[in-house]
Amino acid sequence: MPSTARRHPEFDQRSMYVYPEHLREAVQQAPAAPGVYVFHAHGDSLPLYIGKSINLRARLLSHLRNPDEARLLRQTTHISHIRTAGEIGALLLEAQMIKQRQPLFNQKLRRNRQLCAWKLVDGSPELVYSRDIDFATTQDLYGLYSSRTSAIAALHELADAHNLCHGALGLEKLPKGKACFRSMLKRCHGVCCGKESADEHVQRLQAALHGLRIATWPYPGAIGLQEKFDELKQIHVVHNWCYLGSSTTLAQARKLAKVASGFDADGYKILCGPILTQELPIVQL
Repeated sequence: MPSTARRHPEFDQRSMYVYPEHLREAVQQAPAAPGVYVFHAHGDSLPLYIGKSINLRARLLSHLRNPDEARLLRQTTHISHIRTAGEIGALLLEAQMIKQRQPLFNQKLRRNRQLCAWKLVDGSPELVYSRDIDFATTQDLYGLYSSRTSAIAALHELADAHNLCHGALGLEKLPKGKACFRSMLKRCHGVCCGKESADEHVQRLQAALHGLRIATWPYPGAIGLQEKFDELKQIHVVHNWCYLGSSTTLAQARKLAKVASGFDADGYKILCGPILTQELPIVQL
């Protein structure tokens, strides 16, 4: 089947590319420093694209020289940017702005998804949802999934990798004591038919899930991550893995810490490593 671009030449972005001279000045004014940038359309009602970089000028130059982004560049009338004190601040601000402003060209992070995770209940995995429990404080949750379908697919992969029983995992219904089809293929150790004890299966399941464990929030309240780049210093306020904003003063950071917060998957992915390893100086608020 011919590609969309071949059948409809007007969709071939590279053929539409013309260097966007009207954006050159905005790029030249951008600093070689971390931050978030926004491509705006005429009227500025809705941003076209939001991105981040540890070097704003270099990143924007790469956009302007990319023929594959011709459609974005043709629609852009101007570019703005916001400085941050480092990469963590840029990552957090980008994720927050994309969810708040819903830019047209960003595919990821556009929606606050209803998350789900696995929890062991009496040795069997049970799917739980962030609408029902607080993922930031609930112990022994495994995996972060955007849908039931993706969570079940991940459990199938785990079973295949560790010879776990689909029947014991609740992935298929079996008459009591009847061996599952996978046990005949030696892809299940036989908990379904008594060849393996239930305790042994649970132990193997726990070991398999260990790498997917969601870390609970390790502080009694909000904290500030301190980041610095040249003369700019920022305190990034976080509670329950949720980014609440950044401030240049401790007093303002303490005000931000009073904002209600809930578990945020994007914040968790960005912050889990830096906070648990104390990559940046931390102040409790």
